Formats: sequence, structure tokens, C-alpha cells
Amino acid sequence: MLPSQPLLHAAVFALAVLQALASDTFIAAVYEHAVILPDVTDKPVSPDDALALMNKNMDILEGAIKEAAQQGAHIIVTPEDGIYGWHFTRETIYPYLEDIPDPAVNWIPCTDPTRFAPAPVQERLSCMARNNSIYVVANMGDKKACNSSDPGCPSDGRYQYNTDVVFDPEGKLVARYHKYNLFMLETQFNYPKEPEAVTFETPFGKFGIFTCFDILFHEPAVVLVSKLQVDTVLFPTAWMNVLPFLTAVEFHSAWAMGMGVNFLAANTHYTSISMTGSGIYAPDGARTYYYNMKNEDGRLLIAELDSHPRLSPASLPAVSWSSYASSVERFSLNDHEFSGLIFHDQFTFTELTKPEGNLTVCQKDLCCHLSYQMAGKQEDEVYVLGAFDGLHVVEGQYYLQICTLLKCKSTDLNTCGQPVEMAQTKFEMFSLSGTFGTNYVFPEVLYSGVQLAPGEFEVLNDGRLISKTRTTKPVITVTLFGRWYEKDHLKQDPQPPAFL
Repeated sequence: MLPSQPLLHAAVFALAVLQALASDTFIAAVYEHAVILPDVTDKPVSPDDALALMNKNMDILEGAIKEAAQQGAHIIVTPEDGIYGWHFTRETIYPYLEDIPDPAVNWIPCTDPTRFAPAPVQERLSCMARNNSIYVVANMGDKKACNSSDPGCPSDGRYQYNTDVVFDPEGKLVARYHKYNLFMLETQFNYPKEPEAVTFETPFGKFGIFTCFDILFHEPAVVLVSKLQVDTVLFPTAWMNVLPFLTAVEFHSAWAMGMGVNFLAANTHYTSISMTGSGIYAPDGARTYYYNMKNEDGRLLIAELDSHPRLSPASLPAVSWSSYASSVERFSLNDHEFSGLIFHDQFTFTELTKPEGNLTVCQKDLCCHLSYQMAGKQEDEVYVLGAFDGLHVVEGQYYLQICTLLKCKSTDLNTCGQPVEMAQTKFEMFSLSGTFGTNYVFPEVLYSGVQLAPGEFEVLNDGRLISKTRTTKPVITVTLFGRWYEKDHLKQDPQPPAFL
């Protein structure tokens, strides 16, 4: 018997409601991939050999994509350099590149592979997406021919770009992003003349994409969130961890919290150069993450996220980062301040000499205030409060304002700021704040063993980073990592030599 008209309308309405509800959340996946690297060579390999190597990596990525789809994931992010590695010159990477068209051409490589120049990598990625009904995010190389009519054209007659591509569940190319902020070793690539702010719409929110080193700069990263209002950032990366502030899981989760967005970070896995650390991060903390320096295993991560985190009840209120710190008098006048280097930047430190207390340390215009109570002070562990207000100029030029509580490597104060992975001291409470001149501040809490602390700390709207409970693990660092983008192009401060 056919249903009555009112029943049919009710059923259609119920289905629409279910679909609307379903899009309130989505299931995200990232895959940390132990890349199969090509042999290092001075001469380019043949296109066939390059494709064979890329297919070996894509075999592994395809397995992860199938598994993610079977577990209900709507989108999966794979790493930067995940298809061919990173040991290249401009000449030797050329056989690995394809011409990637503008997504406006409305192309499904899987069903129409011969529409443009041969594109076996794009065809295979497109088919992975289409055959598994999932958005696939991958990183590959793009080549664009140019000639002398373009004054910027390289002498070999082509631009070469580190490129992210996104294929939708039908296999259609829906996004292409050329990395703008190349890392110092990426001499095989050009950067685009203008930064590209790449977004695309999905049934579960607006997505933006950028790559690795881009995260430290205003364009395109901040533009995507602050101006274009993306809900979720996709982040292929080949991230080398730098303690105490710039491990992948620590900084990427802090960026998600500071910017109020979802953040899907897929790292390569290569422990000999400290590459590990992938995660699925929400504004209120990590949903899941992976950090493993013990072996060379890749890992698939899957978690549920709110489609529109700004509309979530857990959405953080706007933070006035200097409000509290500017309203209080200096906690302490320190007779025993000393200097130390963290990643080549000269910090001003003061030691936490007592099991509990209130301390202030200042550098230039930045004063950092800390209230704390240790859960039993270990005699063989030293913690300091540190401040840095200046231009970082080593692997890039960017202006930092940092307030940090951190463990020193030993009881020798000269080791304060050196990388530390393990600690024994827990804290009953901490409250850290600073007189920041920027609104872009990223809150980090890192526990012993390079572990995150989701749910154990919060940022108040007056700018204090506070513990919610006694820390469940010993503390490596509690940090407010501020970026003052407007000062990136200042003349360099006089500093000690970078590689002491």
C-alpha cells in the first residue's frame, strides 16, 4: 500500500532533519605515514621509476584510506611529502611532478584521466576518493611552464610548487594549494607570487588548507580563519619536532585552541630527524593524537568533530590576552634573573626556588606572571619562568612574545631551555599570563613523555592559562606562545650568534 501524502511529507521532513543533524558533526581521519624514500641521486630518475616509487607509497596510503572509510570517516588527510619524500634538488624532483589544473575546470581524473596531460598520481588519488566515497587530501608536486615574457620565470622554464590537492567523494578535484612559506631546505620548489587562501565547502562546514611551515605566518593561515571564517583546517606536514615549544602535537593543538578551529594534522614519520606527531584537534583540545619516537610505524587516527566549532557550546569566549596581566602589580622583583637560549632566542629566566609562589619575569614590553603550587618539589629538578619578546631569525623571520614555565635539563641553570622529554614534578595548580601586545597567542601544556593534557587546563577570557585540576602527569612546559605578525619585518635585534 502506498503511504498517504501527509505521511510521505513527514518521512521526507524527518529525513531532512536527520541529514541536517548528521552534518552537525563529522568523522575525520589523518594518517601518519612512514614514507618510502627514493635513493638520493644527483641525476633525475626516469618518469617510470619515479611513478613506481610513488605507487609504493600510494599503496600504503590507499590501505589507510580504505580503512578510514570503513570506519565511517568523511575526510582523510595524508602528509606533506607523503608520496615521494624530500631528498631532492630542483632537477631531481622534476620526474615526480604533474601539471595540476585549477579546480574550476570541474575534473574527475578517475573517470576522465586523459583530459589533460598524463596525470597518473592525480588519477589514482581521485579513484581512491571515488571508490571509497571519502574526501582525500594529499600532497604532491605541481609544474607550470613559463617563458621569458614572465620576468619571474625560472631559468629552466617552469615553476615547481609544493602542492596540496583535495578530491571529493566523487573523485572531483575541489582544491589546489601551492605552499607559500617554504622551509629553508625546500630549494626544489618555488613559492607562488601571492599567497593563496584556498577554501571549499562541504556538508560539514567550510574547510581551508595550508602546509607545514605556513602555520607560523599570517598568510595564508590566519587569513583563512580570521577573514574567511573556515571551520576546519587541513594540514599536511613534514614536521621536525623542536622542544620545548614546537613539537607537532603541542603546537598544532595550541594553534587550534588559539584560533578556535578544528585542525587535522598529518605528519610524516621519520624518527631519525624527529618527524612524528599527528592529530585531530578541536578548539577545546585534542580528540586524538599520535607521537612515537620508538619505532617507524605509521598510524591511522580517527575522531569525531563538530562541523561548526564556533557554534558549539564548548566554543571559547573571545580572550583579551593581556587583560589580567596588565591589571596586576609585578609579583616579584627578581635579583636572580639570568639569560638562556631556547631555539637560538635569548630568554630572561627566574628560578622557581620554592614549592609554591608568585613570580614575574619581564623582557622588553612583555611581563609574564606565574602563580603555582608544586605537588612536592623534586630536589633534582629545576623549573624556571621565562620571557622572550623579540624577532626569531634562524630558519625564518618571525616575531615572538613567549611566557613559559619549563623544566630545565638538569640542576645546572645553564641547561635551562635545552630540550627535555621527561619530568617527575607534578603541579597542584598553575596560572600563567602575560602583557601581550598581540591577540594571537597559542596555549601549550606539555607533559612528561611529550604527552598532551586535553581537558586539564583552560584559558580564561582575561588571558590566564590555568590548570583545572592537579596535573595527572609531570610537567615539561606550560607556555603562552604569542605571534606578533605586524613586527615580522622589523630590523633584527642584536642577538648572540645563532648556533652557539
